[in-house]
Amino acid sequence: MREELEILMNRRWVLKSEEKELYYRLRDAAGEIRKFATEKMGCQIIANSLLIKMEKIPAVPEEWMGIREFTSREEYAFLCVLLMFLEDKDTEYQFTISMLTDYISANMPAEKVDWTIYTHRRRLVKVMRYAKTQGIIQVTDGNDENFMEDQNGQVLYENTGASRYFMKNFSTDIMSYSEPEDFLESEWFGVDEDRGIARRHRVYKRLLFSPGMYRSEGTAEDFEYLKYYGRRLAEDLNEHLDCDLHIHRGSAYALPQEGSRLGIQFPGNNAVSDMILLVCREVRRKVEEGIWKAETDEMILVDQMEFERLLKEVKRTYGNGFTKQFREMQEGEYVETMMEEMRIWSFIRVMEKDHMVGIYPAAGKIQGRYPADYAGGDRDEQ
Repeated sequence: MREELEILMNRRWVLKSEEKELYYRLRDAAGEIRKFATEKMGCQIIANSLLIKMEKIPAVPEEWMGIREFTSREEYAFLCVLLMFLEDKDTEYQFTISMLTDYISANMPAEKVDWTIYTHRRRLVKVMRYAKTQGIIQVTDGNDENFMEDQNGQVLYENTGASRYFMKNFSTDIMSYSEPEDFLESEWFGVDEDRGIARRHRVYKRLLFSPGMYRSEGTAEDFEYLKYYGRRLAEDLNEHLDCDLHIHRGSAYALPQEGSRLGIQFPGNNAVSDMILLVCREVRRKVEEGIWKAETDEMILVDQMEFERLLKEVKRTYGNGFTKQFREMQEGEYVETMMEEMRIWSFIRVMEKDHMVGIYPAAGKIQGRYPADYAGGDRDEQ
């Protein structure tokens, strides 16, 4: 069951039309997977004639959990209207992009979309390409480049039927919701969140759906759960997902063992991971030397300008070992890229209003250095 559970944890879904053998393999294991997923994580398993899916709703929503391909709110709006358009359409229903643009124009909640504007057409094409990669639609005829260049360009699409399972089904009417917090509260409607099954679900989700679980975020009582049930939780993670549980004063982590295929792991085999490891080493050095001080929850708060200076120092010290792209990158772009990547991996939290950066304790758990014979500055023995 372990491999099948990892597959459903890693992917949005598995479509029968695209991977029939894997689909049936997961269907056969669905009963055992469902027991762990529902009891421990509170995640519903959806299995039907089209697909099999684990519905993964985070306990603590974070900025990086959005669709990384999207760069504007309009693209999210287009996706939602596309799902509305397909909701009552049969599988294999075919439609042209002009049919969709007419529907979007009539149903967008804001002002009417002007399809003569290139930016709008480009954003819609980005959404359609994303929908295709997710298996929501297929391209039957035409090229979306034609539409991107000219609003009269046509593309013929086909509905796969999977769109109905893209969004979470809510048991209550969400039309009365006005704040993002309303969705979180609806997840546990009528349940005492500080006790019992809801708390267990939150803890498993926080460990498995985020790089780390921090005392400073979410519900403080979750760390009490780790205090009393940490050993049992560690056994579960080890048995079902090849993960080790590390619990600290202000943070906890589910760390995949060697050979585990669970999720996207850090560090990856890329230049950005290497650079982040070097930054983490410098952060740790500043704490050890008393320059920066960790709070009681293990967070480090520093002025944003000071943190940016640290990033620049890392590039000056170790830049000879960077890839050509980052060696030649302008300083401002380099800082922006590093801040974004470290934010995505929950190494930092940027507090724009206060001009501060919160450094998570994960930055003190790992570090990197170049070999002793590296000519760029660091010659410490390993």
